[in-house]
Amino acid sequence: MTVHPSLQSSIDAWTHSIEAIAELVTPLVEGEWSRATDLPGWSVRDVVSHVIGLECEMLGDPRPIHTLPRDLYHVRSESARRMEVQVDVRRHHTAPEMLSELEYTVIRRSRQLRNETRQPDTVVRSPLAEDRPLDFVLQQRAFDVWVHEQDLRRALGKPGNLDSPGAHLTRDLLLKTLPGVVTKRAQAPADSAVVFDVSGPLEFMRTVRVDSEGNGTINGSVSLGPTVTLALDWDIFHRLACGRVRLATVAEQIKIDGDQELAAAILDNFAVTP
Repeated sequence: MTVHPSLQSSIDAWTHSIEAIAELVTPLVEGEWSRATDLPGWSVRDVVSHVIGLECEMLGDPRPIHTLPRDLYHVRSESARRMEVQVDVRRHHTAPEMLSELEYTVIRRSRQLRNETRQPDTVVRSPLAEDRPLDFVLQQRAFDVWVHEQDLRRALGKPGNLDSPGAHLTRDLLLKTLPGVVTKRAQAPADSAVVFDVSGPLEFMRTVRVDSEGNGTINGSVSLGPTVTLALDWDIFHRLACGRVRLATVAEQIKIDGDQELAAAILDNFAVTP
């Protein structure tokens, strides 16, 4: 038995991003591990701790028994508390300790993925404490690791990999959310069409069409006379969708043609990750 072909793209994307993270943080001096990231309350060390912790959970390691401090202002939900445990337990680890654990975790996890023989629809426990199909969980891990790679790159001033395998996987997952953003969140009217024209390292154009019953579909065909067109860079697109930047900060870099009110509603509801 070998890895199922449908799982390979997620594994490849995960591998590319996790190795990029290791390459980014290996040369850091102690103080650089404390640099702030776009994530409230999280430093470079915290982001790497989060990645290590969730991969350890995928390996089946027991979760740490750890009581969080009461003064963590950025922890506002039960899911956030769950994520914070793996982070806070490593907050006083030194740079060599972080690098050693990251390297060991990547080796173990890579071996596990190389030897994966389960079917894509096998139900597994995800790091979010949910029972999900294996293919979904592997996609989510590749997505999460690429997004955190970008968090680290921005914090360290080392941009790159905006068109990597992880970027392509992230694009595909985010595109699946657009019909819901347009119809359920932004309440686009029936028989409308919204075009997303994305430029930069990853270029694509997609149209979300809303039918007479308010249901949305997405495809790559061109819409004649769309209700609204949003033109923006891929870096801004994924940062908005992943809640990494406030709309007011990048609004001037987004070109809007058509229904301004609908465009505002879409952009105000664009973030799809907690």
